[in-house]
Amino acid sequence: MASELNIEPLRTDVQNKSLGRHLGTTIRKLRLEHNLTIAEVSERAGISRGMLSKIENSLAATSLETLEQLANALGVTLAKLFQNYNLPRGAAQLVKKGEGMEVVRRGTRLGHTYQLLAYNQGPHKTFEPFLIALEDSLEQFPAFEHPGTEFIHMLEGTLEYRVGEETFVLNCGDSLTFRGEIPHRPENLIKTPIKFLAIIHYDSPMQEQTEE
Repeated sequence: MASELNIEPLRTDVQNKSLGRHLGTTIRKLRLEHNLTIAEVSERAGISRGMLSKIENSLAATSLETLEQLANALGVTLAKLFQNYNLPRGAAQLVKKGEGMEVVRRGTRLGHTYQLLAYNQGPHKTFEPFLIALEDSLEQFPAFEHPGTEFIHMLEGTLEYRVGEETFVLNCGDSLTFRGEIPHRPENLIKTPIKFLAIIHYDSPMQEQTEE
């Protein structure tokens, strides 16, 4: 029970130290960006040089009033001093070149590969980005249909792509966007190898998809 009672004060102390370091680093960075000395900023803010030095080195806590004075002295808002503090970690996912998860989708054939470029999105997917490579010019493709909107951007080769009753010739650098419920498929592989980015955005979070 005693250890439980000590958890919250310890956590608060750690958070305060972290905030102090962030504020000190931010104030120093802004001061140097404006080519200001400690003496100049302390005079403008109405605090001592020693106090400003301690704040910059996270050796002293300070009040919101003093922070506002420092913000004014540096020509920024008070909110600017707290910007980027305590941002959540793990909010970004890096997939290095060639390390996308190879997946088997409806229509996958020899020489027709899918690399999923973002995964572990939780139980409800909002989008799926694929890197798709096609190499066999004689391959035939079934029509695909799925919820949401699909965006295609050509990276290599030339592809004739069918969406409903229309066909589009896509060269490197071209993009195509269409509603996923309209039947669509690669019509002709004009110049191989072909590589394109396909991003499916779902209008509402999806649990499982059976696209392509």
